[in-house]
Amino acid sequence: MSQVTTTAGTIEGTTLEGDIEAFLGVPYAAPPVGSLRFRPPQPVAQWEGVRTATTLAPSCPQPTERPAGWPQEHAVDEDCLYLNVWTPAADGRRRPVLFWIHGGGVSHGWGAQPHYDGGPLAERGDVVVVSTNYRLGALGYLYLGAHGGDAWGAATNAGQLDQIAALQWVHDNIERFGGDPDNVTLFGQSAGGVAVSTLLAMPAARPLFAKAIAQSGTANRLGDTDRAAITASAFLDRLGIPDGDHDALLAADPADMLQAQGARGALSPAVDGDTLPEKPLSAIRDGQVADVPLMIGTARDEQKLYVAPDRPEIDRAELERQVAASLPRHAADRASEAVDVYLASRAERGLPHSLHDVSDAIATASRFRMPALRMAEAQQAHQPSTFVYQFDWESPARGGTLGACHGLEIAFVFGTIGRTGDDRMSGSGPDADHLSHQMMDAWVAFARSGDPSHDGIGPWPGYDTEQRRTMVFGRDTGVQPAPFEEERALWESMLAKA
Repeated sequence: MSQVTTTAGTIEGTTLEGDIEAFLGVPYAAPPVGSLRFRPPQPVAQWEGVRTATTLAPSCPQPTERPAGWPQEHAVDEDCLYLNVWTPAADGRRRPVLFWIHGGGVSHGWGAQPHYDGGPLAERGDVVVVSTNYRLGALGYLYLGAHGGDAWGAATNAGQLDQIAALQWVHDNIERFGGDPDNVTLFGQSAGGVAVSTLLAMPAARPLFAKAIAQSGTANRLGDTDRAAITASAFLDRLGIPDGDHDALLAADPADMLQAQGARGALSPAVDGDTLPEKPLSAIRDGQVADVPLMIGTARDEQKLYVAPDRPEIDRAELERQVAASLPRHAADRASEAVDVYLASRAERGLPHSLHDVSDAIATASRFRMPALRMAEAQQAHQPSTFVYQFDWESPARGGTLGACHGLEIAFVFGTIGRTGDDRMSGSGPDADHLSHQMMDAWVAFARSGDPSHDGIGPWPGYDTEQRRTMVFGRDTGVQPAPFEEERALWESMLAKA
């Protein structure tokens, strides 16, 4: 078992299959408990002797009601600011570093979910993989600046600041684990993709990473502190704590806080003019991250993860009502036009095109695809190493009705298909393994050089607004010019007035 001396003390890890060295449950900040609740992350205390780093740390507090795709059970504790490192060898070779930020709507998730095992990716790519926990829900994203929080040091965007503290730990220590502190690539999915996009616009984070991958998540729609203050007022009211009573808030039971927050709280990073000076999309458009190669993409059928398998049939009128809710407000009267475009587009490609399928496809574009393309368009104007992908592999679960749904690509990227004991979502077999290798190698190539091209998929051109070349990952992976262009053009005509 390897020992590594970090800036806080010596840790001892374990050796996994493939001779990968794993250091699990490594503290990167002090426990955010007691008077440190809601505060920015503080330095971890030094320790004497050798600390064992062979056991995964608990996740941060979160509701027991789990969203789709969260079947696992694990320990939960407010003392949760830990990370995990997987490396081929702690030998000082300065390998590329992939820094994973988990999803879960900033209310759920854990840096050590089974699909996030960094061992297979570290082994195949000769890279170092790091995953981290960060404070969730009200403990990580409650804005208290309008409720007396500034006076006692409550942080805005505490969960984001946790991620920055973990990145700082990587910068200070990762060379001792065989990683290159000057070549760190952020990657995250869903809320993790939102976090990656947000970090692009956070000044404190910028010196700590070189590249970014946003999977099915952008930060184009973040709100400001006025909206965050309204959310905080409602939360404090449900919790029964008067505004500004910080002693009561620090003493509140986490379980009561989760109850007040709800299973799906309206919490997210907030543009506060300080930790996050402006919306990430604006910062990208202004060229503030022009030096950062970016890879961004979505799954073809994201929305299908969120819908019930036994939905009642709907008619055209109900479909148009649902679609209108997904369109920009000023374009709600174009719902019928949008339905016609999507019905024709999906039918032409031989894809499911029932009324429910059309509703799901338009919701996918509204929530995921179009925000991702707008972010890619903004970055490619400054950075030619901007790459867009689409994930088309269809899940065999629910009789195939999930399609290429939200989160499905994660196990392919990490190479954990067949390693978690549950392949119902991803499927298995030679084709699945081949696709996983294609994706792993693309993510590694991008982390190594800023170009995801490799022999297994061929050249992957940068994205531009003329050809819109996109790598489509599926049973027949390859570059396609402007996939689903008629759908994108429809949205462009509506968003142009926004």
